[in-house]
Amino acid sequence: MFITRLLAATLAGSTALSAAASPAMADPASDRFGPAHVFRWTPQPAPMPAPGSIISSAPRALPEGLRSLARAKQIKYATTDVRGNATFASGLVLTPLRNKKNKTVVWAHGTTGIADRCAPSANDDVFWPEARVAVSSLLERGWTVAAPDYPGLGTPGPHPYLIGDSEGRSIIDSVRAARNLDDDLSREYVVDGHSQGGQGALFANQLAGGYDGGLQLRGTVSIAPTSQTRVLAEAIPGTEGQGFMAMALYGLNAVEPSFKPETVLTGAALGQGDALRQGCLNEVLATYAPPLKLLKGDRLPEAWVDKLADYVDPAQTPLTAPAFIVQGADDAIVPAALTDILVGQLKGAPVRYDTLPGRDHDSAVVDSTGRVAAWINQRFDHP
Repeated sequence: MFITRLLAATLAGSTALSAAASPAMADPASDRFGPAHVFRWTPQPAPMPAPGSIISSAPRALPEGLRSLARAKQIKYATTDVRGNATFASGLVLTPLRNKKNKTVVWAHGTTGIADRCAPSANDDVFWPEARVAVSSLLERGWTVAAPDYPGLGTPGPHPYLIGDSEGRSIIDSVRAARNLDDDLSREYVVDGHSQGGQGALFANQLAGGYDGGLQLRGTVSIAPTSQTRVLAEAIPGTEGQGFMAMALYGLNAVEPSFKPETVLTGAALGQGDALRQGCLNEVLATYAPPLKLLKGDRLPEAWVDKLADYVDPAQTPLTAPAFIVQGADDAIVPAALTDILVGQLKGAPVRYDTLPGRDHDSAVVDSTGRVAAWINQRFDHP
């Protein structure tokens, strides 16, 4: 993600418990009929809710710019982790107040942090301005918007930051959740994501054929999606993007506990753990910026790089639906050179790629709303 000035050089070179009840006291009179039959009852684990099941739902006041366009519910819903085990995620379902259609678009948000307080469904401070613009554009077209937080943001357990399969599953299951709230919604959906969410949208695209069941993915939009982990692992140490790497190390640990951040982070970096546990993106980036030294030996071991690439990089399996990639040419967080590589790697379905001159990481979201909405509309009308 992250710092352009070093990028060019880098490019060049879960247990269920059971118990048995004590047998009931036998009536002595029953001895003449032989031993009393003893019934033993073993409680069975409660069945896990199906992915997309609503666990809780409550009205949610929307921030400025959205409240005149939609009513919203904050939800907790069932999804699955990278190994297929049941877990939970939170999020919003926004229903347009006017011109409502029967289609769902998922808004997959960019990085907010890894602490519970960094869930956009509960914290307007991390419902970023560019996200509000994107969501308002979708609502104005009459589409219901499902806006997942991703597992571990506002729900128990650590957030598997940048773990694509985790994001993709919770994205797809947010559509199921929206349909469980609104019977009028069809099975058709599109995913629109930015940065972390753009990467998650691509994973949802790759997963959909085998995971979304009776749903019908019509396409995905990815604005400045995270990719090219190996390049980033070389480029980030010593730059203002070190906070992204710190979060990624803990995100990997959430799904691979044997990869322990304390084995690769310096003492100074470990001493700033409160920023990760309690702060959100801006606090994390400020805390881990130089002169803080992030990594022992200033380099991430190859085993870590390999494992991160396995979990983080899109394009490892074919797309199942068309994709639209949008990239700001002046993006210093996800440089265009990395997205150029990604587009060449994507296979399996048509890919449209638009580069926006003079746009950075966030302005690419704001200034692409018209073309994104037009593309989504075309995907719904002419799948």
